[in-house]
Amino acid sequence: MTGGKDGTPEKSRQKDASSDKENPFDLWLKRGLHQLFDDVANEPIPEELLRLIEEDRDDQK
Repeated sequence: MTGGKDGTPEKSRQKDASSDKENPFDLWLKRGLHQLFDDVANEPIPEELLRLIEEDRDDQK
């Protein structure tokens, strides 16, 4: 991570700028991804997958 001219780390300066106003491209991308994937992300997890996760968790103990 390199500093800017004012000595502020680059990441910190970017975070401060984005907190005031979101970049139009980032906003467009976020909305598009939500539009495409929200329905899938909100689907219930299949019982078989939950069972496999529980079995693996039990094996880890």
